[in-house]
Formats: sequence, C-alpha cells, structure tokens
Amino acid sequence: MDEIQTVLQEKLTNQTAFEIPLFGGIPVPESAVVSWGIILLLTLLAIWLTHDLKVKAPGRRQMVAEMFVGLINNFCREILGEKHWRTFAPYLGTVGLYLLLANLAGLVGLAPPTKDLNVTAGLAIMSLVLIYGSQFRYHGLFRGLKKFTQPSAIITPLNVMEVGIRPLALCMRLFGNILGGFIIMELIKAVAPVVVPIPFSLYFDIFDGVLQAVVFVFLTTLFLSESLEPLE
Repeated sequence: MDEIQTVLQEKLTNQTAFEIPLFGGIPVPESAVVSWGIILLLTLLAIWLTHDLKVKAPGRRQMVAEMFVGLINNFCREILGEKHWRTFAPYLGTVGLYLLLANLAGLVGLAPPTKDLNVTAGLAIMSLVLIYGSQFRYHGLFRGLKKFTQPSAIITPLNVMEVGIRPLALCMRLFGNILGGFIIMELIKAVAPVVVPIPFSLYFDIFDGVLQAVVFVFLTTLFLSESLEPLE
C-alpha cells in the first residue's frame, strides 16, 4: 500500500521537464511541454489538412478538414446565432481541439496538462476575458455595465458575483474531472497492470476526456451567448 501511495504521489506531482538557465533557473513544467507539443501537432495538422485545397473534386484530406470545420461552425451558429458565430468559431474550435488532445494525452503515456490547475485556470481566465470583453465590445461601456442589471436590477449583485463564479466553475470542473480520472486510472494500473485497466481506460481516458472538452467549450459558448444578448 505504501508503494502504491508513493507511486501515486509521484504521478500527481507536476514534474519539471527542464530549466531555462536564466535568473537562477526558470523551471518549465511538464504540462507546459506537453501543451507545446499539442500546439505544434495541431499546427502541423492544420497545415497538412488545408494544403492544396480545391473547389471541385476535393480529396479525402480536404473532406476531413471540412467535416471538422463544419461541425464547429454549426455548433457555434446554433448557440451564438447568425450575427456572431463567425467571429468566435475559430477560437472556440481551437480551444476544443486543444482540450480534446490534452485530455486524451494519457492514452499515449503522457500526463494530461489539464490535471495541472495552472492550465485549467489559464483556460478559464481566457474564457472570462472572451465573455466579458465581448460584452463591452458589442454593447459599449455603459450598456455593458447595464447588462449586469438584467433581467432585473435586484439581481445585480448575483450577476457581478458571476464574474468570479463562472471562471472558477469552468476551471474546477475541468481540473477535478481530469484529475479524478487520472488518479483512478493510476490506482487501477498499480493494482492490476495487465488487462483490467483497458475497459476503464475507455471511460476515464476517452469518454470522460471527450466529455469534459465538450462541456468546457459548451459552457464558454453559452456564457458568451448570454453576454451578447440584446438588452431588454
């Protein structure tokens, strides 16, 4: 039992991948390196899928790219409406693809970056800036502030509290689910390392990972839609 506890503690620690030899050494965590790898992979994949696009007789590669883009566009159009979806679809689609690969990193033996609270907090702050930045960008300063009084001035304190509650909810939901699944899988691998982990991996590594990516993007898009709604 002590051995399992030791292994689990090692797995849960956000390891330092390397140090940058400046200012006495700047540690670079493993989660950052894995994130850089995911960003590089998505960049190369985007270049490969969009290379030599054709209007007529598109190849299989272009059809796959169009399928993914169409899926993201339809999702954003349905929630944000015709007026706004084109502006936000690229960002929301990029975040969704990053989260999908980050949550599935455990399948290839890497620690999911989203089990690092710093990563999920950063994503939540980005969502916060997107939501309320768009609110003031599209409504202006005065009308953007007035949004906090909707639908009734009596709930203004609750709407102001949501500025902190929304990113916290996004952060902790993603972090808690990915970390919990990671812990369970590591315990199963430590107790029965051969065949037993496979069916559990289908849920915790694949289904739950995909689900949490979808939930994060869906909630961000939903909150964004609310911030863009016309004032009453």
